[in-house]
Amino acid sequence: MDPDVFMFDRDAETMPRAALAELQSVRLRQTLEYAYANVAQHRKKFDAAGVKPSDCKSLADIEHFPFTEKADLRENYPFGMFAVPREQLLRVHASSGTTGKPTVVGYTRRDLETWADLMARSLACAGARPGDIIHNAYGYGLFTGGLGVHYGAERLGCTVVPMSGGGTERQVLLLKDFRANVICATPSYALNIAEVAAGMGIELRSDALRIGVFGAEPWSEAMRASLQARLGVKALDHYGLSEVQGPGVGGECDAHAGGRKRRTGDHHAHQAGAADDPLSHARHHPPRSHALRLRAEPRAHHARDRAR
Repeated sequence: MDPDVFMFDRDAETMPRAALAELQSVRLRQTLEYAYANVAQHRKKFDAAGVKPSDCKSLADIEHFPFTEKADLRENYPFGMFAVPREQLLRVHASSGTTGKPTVVGYTRRDLETWADLMARSLACAGARPGDIIHNAYGYGLFTGGLGVHYGAERLGCTVVPMSGGGTERQVLLLKDFRANVICATPSYALNIAEVAAGMGIELRSDALRIGVFGAEPWSEAMRASLQARLGVKALDHYGLSEVQGPGVGGECDAHAGGRKRRTGDHHAHQAGAADDPLSHARHHPPRSHALRLRAEPRAHHARDRAR
């Protein structure tokens, strides 16, 4: 590994694969034990499946444990999935609840520190550096995107412009006048910013604006090409979901746009599985994420929404 390559947490990001797998195994067992001891819903589902935390001897053994799904969060709304007393939570976020009751997620002080570290790492992987100006146009509020990026950027040592969404003409002016180095937004809103800038006769492409960190919705390679052409940035994908933390779960490295993603493997384990028919496999075996260090809401075996 090139010692001149900037990394926020070099020890974690260069951990040998065998050491990472062992750390994941240890943290997975700890998470299962913690969830079973402190969350009644997990205990009920483990017992119904006939498994105990002690049955997990390796990462592969997670296959024997029941999924945590959105239905579990909704059935235990608002605070039934927390492993700590509500008084120990420093913050809660929630979904919009457009398909039913909102899914609520909470964070202890340690959870927020972990989240900030992982977002700092993700932004650094994308090419952000201490001292950069980060224009944060992700929404602030109950949505995890805005605050997740905000505290990660501050942890990295960046100057954050906390724009949130909306006020697009003002976004354009501040991007130009502040000479932002990184823009963070949903890809569709970033395209809207570019379109409004063109209508205002303002050129956002500059030697300052280098990187776009885009996520929170699906987007295509055609959108990537358009964003790069209109904004003059390297457009990188960023991934997260509130149920296993929020943004910071994974993201593209600045050297591998459209290809390899760096993941926070010492804090999250991911399983996608392989199959001859990927779509059929996804319908029956949705991708799984294991959050290995959350204290407020441990997630040992979370299933993202199944393909339809």
